[in-house]
Amino acid sequence: MVTQLDAKKLAINFLGEDLELVDEEREWLSIVDSRLIDEGWYIVEVGVEGLPDKWVIQVYENGECDPCYTFISPILPSEITTDLEDIPEGIAMAIESERAGQIVETVR
Repeated sequence: MVTQLDAKKLAINFLGEDLELVDEEREWLSIVDSRLIDEGWYIVEVGVEGLPDKWVIQVYENGECDPCYTFISPILPSEITTDLEDIPEGIAMAIESERAGQIVETVR
């Protein structure tokens, strides 16, 4: 059975690997929230300190993370690169790409 602490670590590691972040960039990721759902799996929200964006990842009781995670951002289409100049390049590129992808989904 996965504990809440395990779920947080698994989510950070999974996201870091999926976004192909180097160790120094992964240190910028932090847990926004984590909650137990049903019995044995968690919803973990991962963000970057100081930014409103977050990734929502499901971590199952077997320690696997759902590869179909959700990205949430309140940033407007005209402000895709807002607040990204002071963070590591890998994270900035990932957030910019996620924000752009989110906008494409909204337009459809």
